[in-house]
Amino acid sequence: MPVESGSSAAARHTKQKRKSHSLSIRRSNSTDQEQRTVTGMQRDMLDGQDSKLPLSLRSNLLDLFGQIEREFENLYIENLELRREIDTLNERLVSEGQTIDGGELSKGALKAKASHSTSQLSQKLMTTYKASTSKIVSSFKATTSRAVCQILREYVGHRDGIWDLAVTRNSPVVLGTASADHSAALWSIETGKCLLRYAGHAGSVNSIKFHPTEQMALTASGDQTAHIWRYMVQLPVIPPLADISALLLWSQLSAGHSLGPPRVVLGILLTVLVIILTPRGEILRVAPDQGRLSVVLYVFHFLIIAPTALCDDELDFSDREDGDGDGEGPCSEVPTIRVATTTLKSHQGVVIAADWLVGGKQVVTASWDRAANLYEVETSELVHTLTGHDQELTHCCTHPSQRLVVTSSRDTTFRLWDFRDPSIHSVNVFQGHTDTVTSAVFTVGDNVVSGSDDRTVKVWDLKNMRSPIATIRTDSAVNRISVSANQRIIALPHDNRQVRLFDMTGVRLARLPRSNRQGHRRMVCCSVWNEENASCNLFTCGFDRQAIGWNINIPALLQEK
Repeated sequence: MPVESGSSAAARHTKQKRKSHSLSIRRSNSTDQEQRTVTGMQRDMLDGQDSKLPLSLRSNLLDLFGQIEREFENLYIENLELRREIDTLNERLVSEGQTIDGGELSKGALKAKASHSTSQLSQKLMTTYKASTSKIVSSFKATTSRAVCQILREYVGHRDGIWDLAVTRNSPVVLGTASADHSAALWSIETGKCLLRYAGHAGSVNSIKFHPTEQMALTASGDQTAHIWRYMVQLPVIPPLADISALLLWSQLSAGHSLGPPRVVLGILLTVLVIILTPRGEILRVAPDQGRLSVVLYVFHFLIIAPTALCDDELDFSDREDGDGDGEGPCSEVPTIRVATTTLKSHQGVVIAADWLVGGKQVVTASWDRAANLYEVETSELVHTLTGHDQELTHCCTHPSQRLVVTSSRDTTFRLWDFRDPSIHSVNVFQGHTDTVTSAVFTVGDNVVSGSDDRTVKVWDLKNMRSPIATIRTDSAVNRISVSANQRIIALPHDNRQVRLFDMTGVRLARLPRSNRQGHRRMVCCSVWNEENASCNLFTCGFDRQAIGWNINIPALLQEK
């Protein structure tokens, strides 16, 4: 029997030390006849090869490689046995419909493990299987999202990034935006026109929320205050088709788009040619009961004006990106409110968010001073100071029908504050994220959805705060999320300019379309649903200074699921 060299013995000793910390590997002892056969094969290999290495060194190398091959063979056999045992566990799970509590396994290293380890392994297998299948299914849904998610309108007018947006809960229904340009604005959802501007803050406006029944708005600002102000707007009357065509043509020409004489002449010729070659009945079928002037203006607009306006808008956006943001915008030409009805001043840092409690008689504010304050609206009196977070707060949200408040923080947690009993104010701490919790919002049921800079979104049950019931893993930090009330669809705005839709179980439904000509061009800060509007039912805003209204075909989206 060949004698092992010193290096071979050291290698074998090192392997034995490593194996003490891993799976035990059954080794089979070779007989003298097998060793002599291997030695003869090695000698034949050495004789048939040209090498400058000494014969003894080559022999030792071949011996070591042979040992490595046998070790890998043993590992392969053990792996096959483990796979068979895993298949057996899966079959038992499918047949019994529950996790195995224990029991003897036929063979292998798992036979000695306790029933608790078996249950943990089975649960991990089921979780991994569900997560992997969800990812696979979600990858096929990305191609169909354009058919069910479309951009309807852009709301442009702020001179800096937009942090937050909200939709009024009563008539008139308008869109509100809070911007870093120290102002908040109200917009017509149908026309995209800026209706009113609030300029009472001395710092960035970080959030905006509307009163549940009255025409009042609540804004939080970097000037360490929160303002309550009343508004009164009149929605513009949408003109008929003929007036729209003339209005589009006049607005584009008055905006200073340089068409040039050759382009105007070419546009007129093309317009006349299209009308002549197209049967009059077909044209009028597109625009029924409208005159020839409407048709001419309509065709001229989409042949000539629209492409030119698109190019000019892209150039204007590039200029705005390079500028300092101090120029005048469309919001500067509308009525402006500069004095608040009520000013709330108790924080010692930036007020990052604020919201109305159910009923609208109290408001809650969240600040970078690590505290949240509860105020009486009528008297501006500070009722409670909610402390406990270890770092700056990032968001606060109230329950739509109960006196519950949730605050999120940079300390990787969010807290649930219960004010339903006036004498007892309980606090629950939710831990599960590994980075800043950017927002946490209530759903219609007993759930809270939290988003974080750790690129995850978690769904929690208010009755069990120990662990989330669903986890969504993404490729970018998540900002202020929103959940639709009726269908419970989560809209995730990301730092990487994307907006994704998920259901409450963590299955991805769609990714909103984005390209160089549509969608957000900078970080998306916030999303909000407006299911009362059948056409424009989702809004997003970002640091590209615009808010976007989307049409999400929810029935088609859920059908694809």
